[in-house]
Amino acid sequence: MRRGRWLVVAVVIAVAAIVGALALRARSGKRAAQADAQAQRPVPVSVAPVERRDVPIYLEGLGTVVAYRTVTVRTQVDGRLEAVKFREGQAVRQGEVLAQIDPRPFQAQLDQAKGALLRDQAALRNARINAERSRKLVAQNLVAQQQLDADLASMGQFEGAVEIDRAAIETAQLNLDYARIVSPVDGVTGIRLVDPGNIVHITDTNGIVVVTQLDPVGVIFTMPQDHLSAVSEQLARGSLPVDAYSRDGSTLLGSGQLELIDNQINQATASIRLKAIVPNPRRALWPNQFVNARLRLETRRDALVMPATALQRGPTGSFVYVLGGEGSVSQRPVEIEEVQGELALVTRGVAEGERVVVDGQNQIRPGARVVAREVAAPAASRPVARDGSAVPPSGDGPR
Repeated sequence: MRRGRWLVVAVVIAVAAIVGALALRARSGKRAAQADAQAQRPVPVSVAPVERRDVPIYLEGLGTVVAYRTVTVRTQVDGRLEAVKFREGQAVRQGEVLAQIDPRPFQAQLDQAKGALLRDQAALRNARINAERSRKLVAQNLVAQQQLDADLASMGQFEGAVEIDRAAIETAQLNLDYARIVSPVDGVTGIRLVDPGNIVHITDTNGIVVVTQLDPVGVIFTMPQDHLSAVSEQLARGSLPVDAYSRDGSTLLGSGQLELIDNQINQATASIRLKAIVPNPRRALWPNQFVNARLRLETRRDALVMPATALQRGPTGSFVYVLGGEGSVSQRPVEIEEVQGELALVTRGVAEGERVVVDGQNQIRPGARVVAREVAAPAASRPVARDGSAVPPSGDGPR
């Protein structure tokens, strides 16, 4: 009887094992079916076309704004500073009066020199008359030749005195003009360094005020020395545009031309310095301001480009996902010449008109089905001017 019970228990256990195995197999098959269905479900991605377009090639460097001219206005004569005729921070024009030194001593010197000239001119006329009279008498043998020689020498002395008087008048007039201090350049005045009532001297080191020319301004920026040959070659062909941006690179502050390349390389940093001249009518640029300088080296004509966001990195190099005709994607290795902003210049791997995945690459594998959403290829960036309007960078138009 016991053997019968054990037999029943064994049968029940065997049946339970078989049922469990069948259930486990059914669940595994269901999971596999779900996985297959998940793998076949289309993945939403964004794609953009590979295009040909003209692409400006930029070199960027950190720069500093410098004044085009900085002049310390000093007195050229000694005297009492009678009046200061500018406001601190005022925009002044070349030749505009900035200060006035007491002109009376210089006016007196001028009057004295004019009086001396009149006196010596009168003496010169008398000496000429005497010389002419002696010449006639010598011709008649009425006076000795020595008298004529003496009269001619006297006339020469007064001629010299007249010239000295004229030079004294010019000097006195110049000093009188120097008493009226004018701006040597167009610019903006700084902080006043001397107050009216003080005695100023030619030897004063501080001067009266510093005038800084802000339109145009200079932008000095640095670049690696590896770019020297390319920049020199392009500069020899013509002017190179330079854009000055704010430190965050979002605001265009001014556009100008490359003026020069420094005549030596900084060995400590292996870099070169370049200077651009930038018109600054709105005074968006200020001396010692840090800016990002963008030098447009050239414009690559009819270049094959795609969005830089399409690039993926793998063990063997760069690749992209290319959208096929049946809604599936394939992995394609590519060679990139360089990346300019949001665009990558392609040398090999994709053709014009093909569409590459620019968003959603982390959810797909080669051969995956996708639902593609078309997006436009990125255009050249449009910086924002100080007044809030969009300003195209200098590389957008033809050179």
